[in-house]
Amino acid sequence: MKYLIAFFIFFALTAGILSCKKFLEETPESFLTEDQYYNTESDAEAAVDAIYYHLNTSSVQSPYNTLFNTGMDMAGDDEDPGPGATNGDVRSLSVLSHNASNQRVYEIWQQHYAAIRKANIVLYKIPDITFSDETLKNRLTGEAKFLRALFYFNLVRLFGDVPLVTEYQSDVLASAYYRPRTSSDSVYDQIISDLSDAASLLPDSYSSPDVGRATAGAAKGLLAKVYLIRASLPLNETAYYENAISEAEEVLSASDGGTGTYGYDLFEDYSHVFLPAYENGVEHLFSAQMLANANGQTNAETYRAIYTSIPGLSGNYAHMVRYYTKGDDDYYSIYKIYNPADTRRDVTFVRSFTSPTNSNQYGLALSNPAVVNDSTPFWNKWWDPDYAANSYQSSTNVTILRYSEILLIHAEAENEVNGPTAKAYASLNRVRERAGLSDLSGLTQAQFRDSVYLERRLELSYEYQRWFDLIREKDASGSGILITSLQTVGKTNVAAKHYLYPIPQTEIDNNPLLTQNTGW
Repeated sequence: MKYLIAFFIFFALTAGILSCKKFLEETPESFLTEDQYYNTESDAEAAVDAIYYHLNTSSVQSPYNTLFNTGMDMAGDDEDPGPGATNGDVRSLSVLSHNASNQRVYEIWQQHYAAIRKANIVLYKIPDITFSDETLKNRLTGEAKFLRALFYFNLVRLFGDVPLVTEYQSDVLASAYYRPRTSSDSVYDQIISDLSDAASLLPDSYSSPDVGRATAGAAKGLLAKVYLIRASLPLNETAYYENAISEAEEVLSASDGGTGTYGYDLFEDYSHVFLPAYENGVEHLFSAQMLANANGQTNAETYRAIYTSIPGLSGNYAHMVRYYTKGDDDYYSIYKIYNPADTRRDVTFVRSFTSPTNSNQYGLALSNPAVVNDSTPFWNKWWDPDYAANSYQSSTNVTILRYSEILLIHAEAENEVNGPTAKAYASLNRVRERAGLSDLSGLTQAQFRDSVYLERRLELSYEYQRWFDLIREKDASGSGILITSLQTVGKTNVAAKHYLYPIPQTEIDNNPLLTQNTGW
């Protein structure tokens, strides 16, 4: 699929360029309208490719290429902006002193709705295009529905009730775009409908050059996750745990107790989940596709996690772990939560970088009397071994949904419905075994729940998952964990209002039907 990126970045940007051009020139020499464009199979394919653009472009901060870090996870308990992150909006969000005018919050809203609009155009136009192959028509429809569902899933989790727009909009008057917020339940209903349709329309797999597109297995897996989240806080519609179990088992392979025929499995080596050499492999249900030196498709996170001033290695150390005090250790962090025997720790982090110029090791010591020879852990999941050779460009894909998460979804939902059954243990321990950890047994339901939460935190660290978990997980009493979790790491500005993002003030100013979330 990566060979298409150059074209669909052009397509994604051209609409905006041409729209601006018509305001600048009364009689532009050429102008391609939407009605003129959506006429052929290749038009339809390019239009779908343009939706994918919003997952991964590094031309701007896109959701799965930096924006979910600077605009979301840095507000959590595991990350902080490093010295290279100088943007005031990022720094205010990281300490939860941001407001409804925060630019990163606005960019998340804007980019998601830009992608949704493109999906709506595709779904409106495709039925009128003559296809020589109905299979391709179905596939493109399924991809558009899958992507629309994913973008709405992110919005409803972050903002709660949001305007639900599923039709093609071509009006001239601004007032035609005024929409009130739609209930979260209705948004979830639409997400589930889109994913159910996508699962029936998409293929199980692709051959080159289309590897990396949404598949039926990805749709089923995302549907399982949607059901789990709907059953969790804040909606707490617990009947959906049963749906999460059944959907997860339709994805799980027979060796893991499921009925799935997609061939998913865990990599034996955890590092293979992230290395470009193993991209779109047996564990990957869906990833944002990255490619070095390909018109703004590099993974920008690689550069942002590398320490500065390393000869032959470019980095700005914009993303760092969150340090806090625990006991006499003033530099406690997510790194130290890992068991030293956990093989995931030294894939997720490195303590030093090797200069490709002089082969020396470069790190950053910590003055920490509590830990002898303590040093800084640097995030490492999006490292590309060819980064320096590729002129400081990274081809490391960003995982959006993978098989280990399906196992954890299954374990969590099964425990919520039936307690820590053999099925629940099997799925949880499968993830732990790959990490080199011993099997768990003999836990209460609450203990098992906390164990799943911890495994999610360690397994999926730095994969744009933590904030979404903080706002939906619960303690033994059934209360949310966001406030206590952030207070533990010293983020004392946290309040109940932070369970939802503010509706961007710009959007409220432009749409009189929008209302603000409580507390903002």
